[in-house]
Amino acid sequence: MVGSRVRFAAAATFLLLLNACASAPDSRFAFDTEQGPRNGARIETPKTPLQCVPYARQRSGVALFGDAGTWWDQAAGRFSRNTTPVLGAVMVLTGYAGPGRGHVAVVSRMVSDREIRVDHANWLDDGAIFLDDPVVDVSSENDWSEIRVWNPRAGSWGVRTYLVRGFIGPGSAEGSDRVAMN
Repeated sequence: MVGSRVRFAAAATFLLLLNACASAPDSRFAFDTEQGPRNGARIETPKTPLQCVPYARQRSGVALFGDAGTWWDQAAGRFSRNTTPVLGAVMVLTGYAGPGRGHVAVVSRMVSDREIRVDHANWLDDGAIFLDDPVVDVSSENDWSEIRVWNPRAGSWGVRTYLVRGFIGPGSAEGSDRVAMN
């Protein structure tokens, strides 16, 4: 009887400690709640559902076509390609919805060296437009190769980590001193 009480007490203590660890905020994902709900992230529902590619093309001026997963290669020699975000650039995600599938979003604001805001369409496969959506660099090397995206509907960070192929533009590849290829 005493042994089972000790095991129960040890298990309860362990669970309390585990809960304390799980509830501690990760400073990379902390928000300043003084700026309002979701730091301005908002969702607009257009009359006609949108896809990410035409939306990013219109918002950025990067005149590329086809599936988002092809944009990085299409941009070679035509637009500047960077491994770090630049205001107005198109962020290209790879493996977004399986091999060969991608997603594109436009960098709308630089918050810090590890956080940006993006505008993009069809993020949750619903045709909506997501504006001022927070994105954080969660890569171990601080190189923007892996990110997490805020989910305004859930009011939390998405659970999935996405691979970033790079950032396209703004501007042409000619004379660009920011071109960095992987």
